[in-house]
Amino acid sequence: PKKLILKAFKQYWFVFKDTSIAYFKNKELEQGEPVEKLNLRGCEVVPDVNVAGRKFGINLLIPVADGMNEVYLRCDHESQYAQWMAACILASKGKTMADSSYQPEVLNILSFLKMKNRNSASQVASGLENMDLNPECFVSPRCAKKHKSKQLAACILEAHQNVAQMPLVEAKLRFIQAWQSLPEFGLTYYLVRFKGSKKDDILGISYNRLIRIDATTGIPITTWRFTNMKQWNVNWEIRQVAIEFDQNVSIAFTCLSADCKVVHEYIGGYIFLSTRSKDQNETLDEDLFHKLTGGQE
Repeated sequence: PKKLILKAFKQYWFVFKDTSIAYFKNKELEQGEPVEKLNLRGCEVVPDVNVAGRKFGINLLIPVADGMNEVYLRCDHESQYAQWMAACILASKGKTMADSSYQPEVLNILSFLKMKNRNSASQVASGLENMDLNPECFVSPRCAKKHKSKQLAACILEAHQNVAQMPLVEAKLRFIQAWQSLPEFGLTYYLVRFKGSKKDDILGISYNRLIRIDATTGIPITTWRFTNMKQWNVNWEIRQVAIEFDQNVSIAFTCLSADCKVVHEYIGGYIFLSTRSKDQNETLDEDLFHKLTGGQE
């Protein structure tokens, strides 16, 4: 797996066609061979946006035989970001920009960006003068030490004004949408030791993949998707989890920060959820759930 980061220091000419992105050194070379062509079908699309800082990034996790490649794209403005983000989301599902859901997806993204940038600095400043706010009650101790109280209060008030006029249900849905857009949404971390390794690593477990992360730098090393998993088992005597994937890829590790049963239950639970349909009337298969999450010790 590799990490391709295309930031402001180097620009390319991109062409989005069907479910693939091809990029060239410049527009004049578009008819020739691209530097690389990326098939986005089945990839993970993660937003990396800071509206106030004019940062509009798209993080793509693209499946490969031995894990996932990470590609980072940076857009110039909201409109470009919304169009490319919508195209990437559809391509990950095997759909093209000709699909009827493309334009609604673009509008939804623009609406979300507008919501995050709705209020001006003057409104925030005037609100600060009239509000007795203790920022330490709203943020983590680490965040409180990193920023001044006045800065935190301004951010909190701005976030509040973004949803102050919304009905309660819509405000809650906006919160969930913002939460789900965070790069590390849904990830649970464990300290593990992989078989054959002499140092500890971090294992991140998401609803659809496992991520091996360098414990020192925090940089992802390898990603394995559940859709490529053939089987997994636990050796209860030595407390080791072993997983086999497609392409003859196998991993094994012991969990140091929790019982290996917890990791086993996470994997089984997420795989069980992936078998469920969106039909609310679907009967819960309790036997399958216990089969996937249970274990013999």
